[in-house]
Amino acid sequence: MTPLPSHHQSMVGRATIGDQLRRHAQHEPQKAAVIFYYADGTREVHTYGSLNQRVNRLALALQAQGVGRGDVVAMMSRNSPDYVTAWYASLKLGAMLTGINFTFKEKEISYQVNHAEPKVLIIEDIFMDRITGITQELPSVQAFVMSNPTGAGSAPDGWHLFSNLVADGQPDHEPESDVTEWDVAMLQYTSGTEAFPKGVMIPHRNYLISTAPAWMAGLGIKPSDIWLFLMPFFTIAGLGSMTTLTLVGATLILVQALDAKSALHMIADERVTLMAQTPTFFLAMAQVDGFYEADVSCLERCITYGGTVPQAMIDAWQKASPGIVWGTYWGQSELSQLGSIGWFGTLDDVPDKDPTWIGKPVPQLEIRVVDPMGNDAEVGELICRSPSVMLGYYKDEAKTADTIRDGWLYTGDVVRLDADGNLFFYDRVKDMIKTGGMNVSSQEVERVLYQHPGVHQTAVVGIPDPKWQEAVTVFVIPKPGHEQVTPDEIIAHCKANMAGYKVPKAVYIVESIPTDTQGKLLKRELRRQYSQP
Repeated sequence: MTPLPSHHQSMVGRATIGDQLRRHAQHEPQKAAVIFYYADGTREVHTYGSLNQRVNRLALALQAQGVGRGDVVAMMSRNSPDYVTAWYASLKLGAMLTGINFTFKEKEISYQVNHAEPKVLIIEDIFMDRITGITQELPSVQAFVMSNPTGAGSAPDGWHLFSNLVADGQPDHEPESDVTEWDVAMLQYTSGTEAFPKGVMIPHRNYLISTAPAWMAGLGIKPSDIWLFLMPFFTIAGLGSMTTLTLVGATLILVQALDAKSALHMIADERVTLMAQTPTFFLAMAQVDGFYEADVSCLERCITYGGTVPQAMIDAWQKASPGIVWGTYWGQSELSQLGSIGWFGTLDDVPDKDPTWIGKPVPQLEIRVVDPMGNDAEVGELICRSPSVMLGYYKDEAKTADTIRDGWLYTGDVVRLDADGNLFFYDRVKDMIKTGGMNVSSQEVERVLYQHPGVHQTAVVGIPDPKWQEAVTVFVIPKPGHEQVTPDEIIAHCKANMAGYKVPKAVYIVESIPTDTQGKLLKRELRRQYSQP
C-alpha cells in the first residue's frame, strides 16, 4: 500500500473537521455562527471568529489536562455555545466527543461514562446533582468541568469552570496536534432499544467526503441558511447536523429552553430559512395560539423524520405558509446520518400518496433491499455501502461483525423499494409485529389510522399475547372536536381499509403518547406499560 505523502499528515494538506472552523474564522470572522437564546429570552451572538477563539482556548485547556489524540471527552448538556465549543476543541486535539443524554439518571450516566472512558467530563450546571454523587464511580475521568452557559455560578471544589477556561486573556493560538481524517471524531451512542446502548465510531472523513457533500447536494444546505436548531446534540441528528452546518458556514439558532411557542416566534424574528424536527413537534407548533397569524413566510424548507407524516400537520403548515417545501428524511448513526431524502409540497406530491415515503438515497449511498436469505426483494431489510459507514461499534467487535458483513451495512430497517428507486419505510426489524404467524408493519397500520378524520396522533405496537404471539395494539390521541371517537369506530375503520390480520386487537384512546427529547414516539415504553407481567 502506498503511504500518504507526509504533507497530508500535517496541517498543510490534512482533512479534518476542526480545520474548517479555522478557515471560516479567517475568511468570515464577523459572520454569525451561533445565535443563542437563553431561557429568559436574552440573545447572544457568537461569530465564526469568536467561536474559533473560544474553541482554541478550551482545546489548550483540555490539552493541559492530558487530552490528546485518541482520547475521549464526554459532555452532558442542553444545546449551547459551550457544547459547540467542546465539540470543536475535541476535534482539534484528535480526541473524540461523546454526548450523554441529559435525561439520563445516575445508573445510565455511569454506564456510558465507564464504557467510553473519557479523560474529561463536562456537565451543564443544572445537571450537577446527577453527577456529584457518582464521581468516585468514574475512574477514567481525570478532570471534571462545569458548563455554565449564563457565565454565573461557581464550580465545586476540584472542578473547573467552563467560563474560566474560555475567558478573555486565556491563550487562544491554534493547538498543535497530529490529527488525521481516519481519527474518530464522534463516539455516538445509540438509543439503547436493545439492551445497552452501542457506541458508534465516526471518523472525520465521513463528514468531510460524504455526509456534508450529500447534505449540500440532496438537502441544498448553503452558507446563507439560518437553521432553527431543535435537535439535541447528544443525538446523531443533533451533533451531525450541527457539524455539517458549521462545515458549510451557515448560522445556527440555539435555544436553551425549547417549546413550540418560542420556536414559532424565533422563526419570524431570525428569518429562519430551514428547520428539522419530528412530526410531533411540527404538530405542537401548529396548535400554538396565534399560529396562523405568525409570520413563517421566511421558511423555505422543513425537514421531518422519525415518524409517519400526518395529514393534519401538512394541512396546518400549508395554510400558514403555502410556499414551504417539505423534506422527508431517513438516516442512522451507523451511516454518519446518511441518508435518503424526498421533497414534496403536499402529500399529493408523494409517490403513491404514501406517507411512509422516505425519498431516494443521496448520491453517496449505495443500497440493496434483501429478504432474510440475502436475496434482492421489493420489501425487506435495507442494506447500504457508503464512505459514511461507521468504523464500527466501540469495544464490540462481535456486534460490528454482525452489522457489517458481506461488504454491506445491515441497517435493521424494513423498507419497500419501487421501480423508480423510491424508498418507503415499513418498520424497524425489531418493531415488526408478529401476529398469528404473519408480519405486520406498525407504520402501515399508522398510515391507515391517519386517514381517519378523528385521529390527531397515533402509535401502533405489538403487545405480547398468548394466542396471537403479539397483538396489534393502537394508541390514539383524538383531534380537537373528535374527543368522542371510540375504539370500535377505530377498529371498524381499520377493517374497511386493511387485511383482517392487520386490524388492531385493542385500541386505547389516550391524552398523550410518550416521546423522547426529539419527539420520537417511545414505542418500547408503551410495550412496557401495557404488557401483562
